[in-house]
Amino acid sequence: MAELIIREMTPSDTQEVMGVETASYAAPWPEDIFLQEVTSNHYAHYYVVVADGRIVGYAGMWLVIDDAQITNIAIDPEFRGRKFGQQLFYYTMEQAVLMGAKRLSLEVRESNIAAQRMYRKFGLVPGGIRKNYYTDNQEDAIVMWVNLS
Repeated sequence: MAELIIREMTPSDTQEVMGVETASYAAPWPEDIFLQEVTSNHYAHYYVVVADGRIVGYAGMWLVIDDAQITNIAIDPEFRGRKFGQQLFYYTMEQAVLMGAKRLSLEVRESNIAAQRMYRKFGLVPGGIRKNYYTDNQEDAIVMWVNLS
């Protein structure tokens, strides 16, 4: 069993995070966006999952007043199925609550049933659709949210 650590993302993590990002998404964010998020965006809070000394996942959220928005979350495909994503999502939700968030929302691909199932475990419910949200294939996003208080 891998030793699992969840901690804040640092600028020096962005190259490893890019490995997870490119393995997980057809239209990955560029590295400079992650770097900007962790160094310059005061609303952004990013976390990494480290297993046996290697970054295997990350999550990001923006917190504006009392609304938390998950910007992205990914686990390296090699490490999926070990509940790392659930642990990371729970940790991120806990951080949002500790920072005063009253609500949390995210967008998820309509076709990503596994992620939707996981989010439902944490109380998130569908609240709307963003048509043609994803730029790689114009897939719709389901907006999911939960009251944290």
